[in-house]
Amino acid sequence: MFTGIIEQLGKITNLETDKANLHITVESDFTSELQIDQSVAHNGVCLTVVALTENTYTITAIDETLQKTNLQYWKKGTKVNLERCTKIGNRLDGHIVQGHVDQVGKCISIQNSDGSWVYTFEYEEKGNITVEKGSITINGVSLTVFDSKHNQFSVAIIPYTYEHTNFHELNIGSVVNLEFDIVGKYVSKLLEKQLQK
Repeated sequence: MFTGIIEQLGKITNLETDKANLHITVESDFTSELQIDQSVAHNGVCLTVVALTENTYTITAIDETLQKTNLQYWKKGTKVNLERCTKIGNRLDGHIVQGHVDQVGKCISIQNSDGSWVYTFEYEEKGNITVEKGSITINGVSLTVFDSKHNQFSVAIIPYTYEHTNFHELNIGSVVNLEFDIVGKYVSKLLEKQLQK
């Protein structure tokens, strides 16, 4: 489990295709603290460490992950948001994040708001919804939704988040990973079952 509070930016240093899988090597300041089999969220995608060197580690993404996330667009030099799993007993500063991306969304607007930024995203509504003041995870970052609409929503980004995540690299048209709030997903599923009766 994760919280959506990004620890640092990592950099992709190598991509290697192996049949339908993609082996991704990431440079990170906390590599020396990692272990084989440990889970790390990369732009909100929970992936397992399979190899370690002094400054880099390798993860493997299967075809399903590549098809459902923005990993398919990564290149050497791409900056990714990194978060290690939550330790039991720590404060939950963001919200409950599973590291299981529901779908991708697209940035359709970026507005400079005199010291902060407002990003608007659209997504294909596949049973996923946002609610005003609810939680959303974008590229692994826990954020609060506002201006929630049928298939789009906005978030406000403070300077700290802008500088310490890859939000400063997003442009209009950028594809991002979305994980919708787990509580909202359960409520939506229960309501759907009730309506089918």
